[in-house]
Amino acid sequence: MDMSYAKVGVMTVAVRLPRRKKAASLEAGDLLAWYDRHARVLPWRVRRGERAEPYRVWLSEIMLQQTTVKAVVPYYARFLLRWPTVEALANAGLDDVLRAWAGLGYYARARNLHACARAVVERYGGRFPDGVDALRTLPGIGDYTAAAVAAIAFDGAAVPVDGNVERVVSRLFAVEEQLPAAKPAIKTLAASLLPARRSGDFAQALMDLGATICSPKRPMCALCPWNAACVACARGDQHTFPRKAPKREGKLRRGCAFVALRADGRVLLRKRPDKGLLASMTEVPGSEWTHNFDETKARCAAPRLQAKVQWRRLPGVVRHVFTHFPLELMVFATKVPRTTAAPARARWVKVGDLPDEALPNVMRKVLAHALKPD
Repeated sequence: MDMSYAKVGVMTVAVRLPRRKKAASLEAGDLLAWYDRHARVLPWRVRRGERAEPYRVWLSEIMLQQTTVKAVVPYYARFLLRWPTVEALANAGLDDVLRAWAGLGYYARARNLHACARAVVERYGGRFPDGVDALRTLPGIGDYTAAAVAAIAFDGAAVPVDGNVERVVSRLFAVEEQLPAAKPAIKTLAASLLPARRSGDFAQALMDLGATICSPKRPMCALCPWNAACVACARGDQHTFPRKAPKREGKLRRGCAFVALRADGRVLLRKRPDKGLLASMTEVPGSEWTHNFDETKARCAAPRLQAKVQWRRLPGVVRHVFTHFPLELMVFATKVPRTTAAPARARWVKVGDLPDEALPNVMRKVLAHALKPD
């Protein structure tokens, strides 16, 4: 096959010799025709010809960041039922939003979601701006989300580039540079494919192609509307794209968690600081999470209770992996009389009410470990 090489910024990518401008327009049409037949049915999408609701588009895009569609669907439904408009969400309490978000992970998104809703109401009277630049100024909205909302909600000329789109474009052009350094060039290449019409459908078509056909390990190239134009497919090494730099594993951190169960079936909880990891979420009292863990020092972080207590070390550890580091927690448990008061900035919560608390997954693991039947 005749090949040529084109330079995008400082990066060289392999491309076919035929003229790209004419081919790009035809390829966009092929992808849109495929999308019209095979688009995924998702609760935040509208039928062709209907106008998308910006609030719903934005809500879904924030929830979908680093999270699967399957996990998002029930949360999206519950949020819409409870807060059907951006004004309703803006008027909600942050604690209520965090509780509703609990279990979805990456909790900074929930705090930014609430802050963004308030900003849209305060700055724009409850109407989302339609331009990428204006959207990008709102809390929690970066390049990808701004482009997604602009394209899908307003049919703006933008191409949102997430992991699925990066994979499609890197294979289509055989982008040899490794991620994340290749991101700017991939965005430029993706933008070069944008058709003159149906920007929103084109953005969603790219996402669907990456999610259903151009999958990470076993792409189904025979079903792809772009297989004839894909350089990586022609070379037979499509499964090797995108190229990625070796991932650095974070250094293990360790700590202690203290689960106090009162005789009336209540557990001691407290709120985390308003800044930092898992900010404003609810937690079981515990020590700092450190690389140079000292058990004797960490055990001094046990909550001060009026009753004389004996903390019992439970067998095993609770393991959890955050984006930047793995964590291991020793779990200590105790039982106290029903008259035991909560220390400052802590409170007793009924075990049956724990599902409604804004507990991150790591804390749910701790409680499950401590409260399971002997």
